[in-house]
Amino acid sequence: MQSHLVVALAYDQLCTFEFGCTVELFALQRPELGVDWYDFAVCAAETGKLRAAGGITVEVPHGLEMLDKADTIIIPGWRDADEMPPTALLEKIRNAHARGTRICSICSGVFILAAAGVLDGKTVTTHWRYAEKLLKRYPHIQVQTNSLYVDQGQIMTSAGSAAGLDMLLHLVRKDHGAKVANLVAQRLVVPPHREGGQAQFVPRPMPSDEHARLAKLMDWIRAHPALPHNLASMAEKAAMSTRTLQRHFKDSTGLAPGEWLIRERVAIAKELLESPGTSLPQVAELAGFGSEESLRRHFRRIVANSPGNYRKQFSDASAIHI
Repeated sequence: MQSHLVVALAYDQLCTFEFGCTVELFALQRPELGVDWYDFAVCAAETGKLRAAGGITVEVPHGLEMLDKADTIIIPGWRDADEMPPTALLEKIRNAHARGTRICSICSGVFILAAAGVLDGKTVTTHWRYAEKLLKRYPHIQVQTNSLYVDQGQIMTSAGSAAGLDMLLHLVRKDHGAKVANLVAQRLVVPPHREGGQAQFVPRPMPSDEHARLAKLMDWIRAHPALPHNLASMAEKAAMSTRTLQRHFKDSTGLAPGEWLIRERVAIAKELLESPGTSLPQVAELAGFGSEESLRRHFRRIVANSPGNYRKQFSDASAIHI
């Protein structure tokens, strides 16, 4: 691969972390890898100096015409999912897509691609906070809500900011092979490939203040996860009928009581797995699953990872010293 130009997009209110990840991956010279590394440039979606998160000002040497020369375009998270990107930028994205340029978005950057109309009929991902908004606004797009990144060939999209690194390393792996990608990941002190999806990082749903009895019940269950809870026992504890309990759970959390209970037990299992010294049978018992088989089944369904891999991920992370 020779003279492959990666162009990163910059704009006012730039996402500094996502932009920095792109610079770190592609702007640094890496002669030790023994491959033809990328050429790199930055182009501005707007004129003048641009502000970036953290009080940084960015002065960009190139305008949108640089996109015409790009082999790969990287779009950091767009500044506002509700703001339509500039018309000139959308036209450049459409032209780049038509001539076969590879285009990658990080987090809310997918809204630029969607507004340009290059995602219809494709499967994409974005940060879990934006997934529903993206799907409602662009119903012709398939949104994977539990993926760190989605590779559709010419189009790649990633979830939240750090998932951009996963996608960019995947891009390097496609271009230069696993050995080179692993070496780059080693230099960055990150895993070359992460197991699992966004479900690992979505916060647990919480009830509103008006459902005081429900909140009290949920707190009690969290303190006693190993007990054999069911719909009838939960309703009795909350002094509600089963139908009322189901309605309140749905209103407050968006989940049925049984599904909330399973997810809560998975959350407790995750906390136990992050602490050394607890075996999988003990985790299953303490979290209320009763058996390793039940723990593994529900954990994989909700976290998109196995308990063993999840534990290894956190044990490996705790062993990294900068």
